[in-house]
Amino acid sequence: MNWWSANKLRLIQTNLREIDADLDVDRLIAELKQYEANVLMINAGGIFAFYPSRLEYHYVTPYLKKDMLREAIDKAHEHGIRVIARFDFSKAHESVFERKPEWFYRTREGKEVNYYGIVHTCLNGAYQQHYSLDIIEEVLTNYPVDGIFFNMFGYQHWDYSGNRYGPCYCANCKRRFNEMFGRDLSLYEGPGHELHEIYREFQETTVRDILRRIRLKVKSLRSEIAICTYFADEIDIIRKESNTALRRSDPLRLYSASENVASVENSWDDKLVSNCCINAIDLTYRFTGVSKHEAEIRLYQNIANGSGLDFCIIGVFDGYPDGANLESVKAVYRHHARNEAFYGDLRSLADVALIKPKEPSARKEYEGLFRMLKEAHILFDVVLEERLTDRLEPLKQVKAVVVPGIPRLDEEQVNALSELQRQGVHLLTTGCALLNDQKALKSLFGAAYEGEIVDEPAAYIQVSEDPMLASFGDRVWIIAERFACMSYEPEAELHMPIVAPSTFGPPERAYGHALSEHYGLGIAGRGGCGAYYAWCPGEMYALHGFEDHKQAVIDPLIRLLQGRLRLRTDAPSATEWFLHVLPSGGYLLQAINLTGVSGATFGKPIPLHGLRVELAGIGRLKRAYSLCTGKPAAWQESEGGAALTVDLPEVYEAIVLEP
Repeated sequence: MNWWSANKLRLIQTNLREIDADLDVDRLIAELKQYEANVLMINAGGIFAFYPSRLEYHYVTPYLKKDMLREAIDKAHEHGIRVIARFDFSKAHESVFERKPEWFYRTREGKEVNYYGIVHTCLNGAYQQHYSLDIIEEVLTNYPVDGIFFNMFGYQHWDYSGNRYGPCYCANCKRRFNEMFGRDLSLYEGPGHELHEIYREFQETTVRDILRRIRLKVKSLRSEIAICTYFADEIDIIRKESNTALRRSDPLRLYSASENVASVENSWDDKLVSNCCINAIDLTYRFTGVSKHEAEIRLYQNIANGSGLDFCIIGVFDGYPDGANLESVKAVYRHHARNEAFYGDLRSLADVALIKPKEPSARKEYEGLFRMLKEAHILFDVVLEERLTDRLEPLKQVKAVVVPGIPRLDEEQVNALSELQRQGVHLLTTGCALLNDQKALKSLFGAAYEGEIVDEPAAYIQVSEDPMLASFGDRVWIIAERFACMSYEPEAELHMPIVAPSTFGPPERAYGHALSEHYGLGIAGRGGCGAYYAWCPGEMYALHGFEDHKQAVIDPLIRLLQGRLRLRTDAPSATEWFLHVLPSGGYLLQAINLTGVSGATFGKPIPLHGLRVELAGIGRLKRAYSLCTGKPAAWQESEGGAALTVDLPEVYEAIVLEP
């Protein structure tokens, strides 16, 4: 068993500046003990060496006055703290560029990217392909680190100011691209170009290749080393980040940590995920942290979804200018330390699985559906599209699989969905998915695409007088911006007639709408039903948040599930709920209070009391108690399970249910 396999990480990353090379290690260890951290991630090499490297082209920070890395490792180990060495091979000091220019990234015009003396390297150049392995070997053979982490691994097409430079056109990339595909990379111009899909394959293949060679090198030197980065191939710990950015189009990512962790936890059995709560509000404003309430939500979402804890600051705690949320972070870490036996090995009780698309064009549809399911308190897993086939057996345990906006699945994936249908699992797909695969549309949904997308304003979907849509009351139409013209097999149930676009202005001409011959939802019986949405409710909800679009998905989904849900609650939508099986055979019910979030502001949550939570299929209970307070939780037996009364005065509650 590997040291990380228990999944109890309480990781702190001190993202050192070069001037921190002479840091007070004793002070750092004392800070880590306050968090009850058991893993330290600290800089080792790459852009700057934080140890006295003997390699010619490994630039040692001039602020290094001692062997900082050795001292940090030795003293951390004395206190039972593991150490992950951080590397960044995406860039190197300009003095290295002057001597080895062939190692570095080039724009189409042949220019390097020099960002204040730090120059972008190329994944296909000798620095990353070979010299990085020499640096790794030097560290692993001289320092007893427990893991290694690579920052900004892969292809980096932009600088720290957000300036995009596009693909690398260096001689190494051109040569390798031609060897692999027989094509001229210099012709490639970015997304939309005829070579785009080939270039994406080029990126994936070359990244996978170097990760494989890194793993072979590392494990041949020391098999007990954990390898960590943001990719999945050849990696032991997949790193994710919950962060903010001032110029991001969607700065509020309320479920960021839940989504990051769940998409890994539900997609692999043999990999850990460590989702880092980035304290800084932006890359350019690294010394002001996010709200303490946002940090709490991220960290509790980490452990509620089955991960450990991971928190990062720039520099070191000594002299760090913003300590406003550090005590809150310490409290979450201490809670995890006191109760770690209950975390890290949680078995899913999800009713639904949501497939996460690989294609960026489907991302908004996915994000909207994720939010819908959370707000409706439907327990669900997240499975990456590329892992769908490998997760076939776990997917047989859910009642429905939701596929948002994926343009095409391969034959093996379609066969996997067909197998799930034969097992009685319902399929529900939204966002005009699979339009490029008529065969899959017919076999899974009894549907056929008629070759036309209507993308005009002033179209509607009729939702009145339909028992499948119980939440709309007196509302007759809801808006739809885009829909596909579909036909369905004669036996299919047809819902949501589409009201064709008409004139919309001036007011005197806003009339003439009529029902078209098309429908927004068709449901075909296939063992498990196949429900096909010929429009984009997820994207509409992600962009606009209209309750109409959420209910247009949730009402039919609950109807397909015949109302049989593991968890029901009268809690407001601004709460997040989790239910898992513990290794002991008991259950862990967790809740996160999100009522303090208003717009893009994270504030103190509103205390919630007397929430009713009904749990089905858990059998009879012996007792229930709060992990946070130790106090008994009020409950009574109900049909097939238990009904609990839950108070949520703070951001988080966890209740242990003993059968």
